[in-house]
Amino acid sequence: MKSDAIDIIKSSGEKVKFSLEKLKSSLKKSGAENIFITQILDKVRDELYQGISTKEIYNRAFALLKKQKGCFASKYKLKKAIYELGPTGFPFERFVSAILKYSGYTTETDKIIPGTCVTHEVDIVANKNSETTLIECKFHSEEGLNCNVKIPLYIHSRYNDIKNHWDLNPEFNSHLTQGWLVTNTRFTEDAIQYGRCANLYLLSWDYPENNGLKDRIDRLNLYPITVSTLLTNREKQFLLSRDIVLCRDLIGDAFFLDHLGISEVRKDKIFNEIALLCNS
Repeated sequence: MKSDAIDIIKSSGEKVKFSLEKLKSSLKKSGAENIFITQILDKVRDELYQGISTKEIYNRAFALLKKQKGCFASKYKLKKAIYELGPTGFPFERFVSAILKYSGYTTETDKIIPGTCVTHEVDIVANKNSETTLIECKFHSEEGLNCNVKIPLYIHSRYNDIKNHWDLNPEFNSHLTQGWLVTNTRFTEDAIQYGRCANLYLLSWDYPENNGLKDRIDRLNLYPITVSTLLTNREKQFLLSRDIVLCRDLIGDAFFLDHLGISEVRKDKIFNEIALLCNS
């Protein structure tokens, strides 16, 4: 049976046709050589069956990449690594804040800001060129859950309440220009339609096209610590609890790895993996 006739099951439960080109595209982003990508595609294609899950396909491709080179597997698991920033949304907020900092913004997290009607706790306040942006983060720890229109409706009403107060008070010495909603999953079509209509900027895993989270991360080499294939889940959670969210946060700082009791041999391997990711 041809591979394009195989039905695969997405994490949302949706059934779609297998696409060799999509798998090839995701493997290319790992940085692996074309000859090795072709070998993986051949092996995965040979193991396909009707009703195979996208998770099974991912696990097989990931294992083959890891066998070739750890940093390839790390980049390939980026989407999964974002989910691993949970179970709470706080590490994800700090991760988004870090992306903005490396994009030229100054940021503050968990700020209390008054509105006309009530006060609001805002996940991230970002400033650039005397302009302020208010950013709310919606984190999902489970795959297959999309951000529907109710979320941007709610976020936009909060933004408008703050803006009405902000514009009437000279104590704010910057211009409040826009509200953002950032999610680690995807937006439904009506959520995107509302965002466009209401001038609420939406940022998700793959939206806007060519400028979604995955594009910004790859462009800036700002990989979360959870992409590491060498750190254990316990070690990752320890680092996240100490506000070590980015791989580059560990560069040149062995303190936390020493605190975890990691051997010199493992430490060298971890630093080598991180250096390859941050300089790729």
